[in-house]
Amino acid sequence: MKTYKLGVVGLGEGRSIMSAALSSKRWELAMVCDINRSMCELRAEEFGFDRFTTDYNTLLGNPDIDVIAIYTPDQLHLSHIIQALEAGKHVICTKPLLTSLDGSNELLEAVRKSGKRVFVGQSSRFFEPMIRQRADFENGRHGDVQTVEAHYIADSRWFLDKPWSRQRGFSWMYNFMIHAVDLVRWYLPGVTEVTGFGTVSETSRSYGLDTWDSMRFLVRDDQGRIGQISGSYTLPSLGSEVEPGIECVIRGTNGTSRAEYSNLRYHTHFTGEGKKTYSYEDMHDYYFRFEGKSHHAGEYQNYIEYFAECLDTGTVPLPNADEAVRTLALMAAMERSMKEGGKVIRIEDIIRENTPV
Repeated sequence: MKTYKLGVVGLGEGRSIMSAALSSKRWELAMVCDINRSMCELRAEEFGFDRFTTDYNTLLGNPDIDVIAIYTPDQLHLSHIIQALEAGKHVICTKPLLTSLDGSNELLEAVRKSGKRVFVGQSSRFFEPMIRQRADFENGRHGDVQTVEAHYIADSRWFLDKPWSRQRGFSWMYNFMIHAVDLVRWYLPGVTEVTGFGTVSETSRSYGLDTWDSMRFLVRDDQGRIGQISGSYTLPSLGSEVEPGIECVIRGTNGTSRAEYSNLRYHTHFTGEGKKTYSYEDMHDYYFRFEGKSHHAGEYQNYIEYFAECLDTGTVPLPNADEAVRTLALMAAMERSMKEGGKVIRIEDIIRENTPV
């Protein structure tokens, strides 16, 4: 069983993947990088790992590294991914892969030219209840799926105190709601159209932001199945015990299931079984290794070990760059629908507009 060597750039969010790599038998942490030396020193003290650099080119030039893991600010992802591919490295990149469809064609061409794998760290897929739900789905336990509903709802007013959240281009959709969007697309990959609405709260306006912070969407796929995507970020919440921050509900002819984030619960009602609830609270310390639940390194460990298996077998890891771009096209359609008062927008129209002639 091969051990892969990892280099990490961006040590704020990269804290979790450092923990994941150091805890995994499939990975060796080779070197880390952050433009801020004090952040490198902080992580060196925290993890007892002092092989760091403040120069990304030094990380890329390390011949021992097989994979570069990118956890830098979203607007830097495109250049950092392309640089890593050109250096002959596979790539793990946190979501969102890009902040819009701008640059997507350039990125996809770089992936094809390199022959390397690009894997998006869409962490909510790799949380315990979501893993169990996916297994039930793949085993056909839901029967014919009719609807998929996902939300990411959180009282994230604290986030507005971060200076970069008030910079031009900040989006609750791309930074938060993308988790719910990805969960729906995971089960309904053939989404063809979307309609929805968004509002801006007085809370956001008080910070000088005119950015949708509550959004509701309906999507439909090529088989007529329906998806529902919801998000609210600047309003009081009911708390995770009542209203899990992230959840995914699948409803089918043979059963319904609901996977809940944070509280580690999974609910099912399958034909002939009655209603069941599964708790994975005994895995709390695996998933949540730091203060509170702001970092969830267990999911990162799950997905880097999944990526290692894909590299072993030559399997395409999902979501890859192609799937991520398709998700970005859906999100662009969602934005257009909100701007146009809930108009139904076809995803293929968005893709066509962004495809070079």
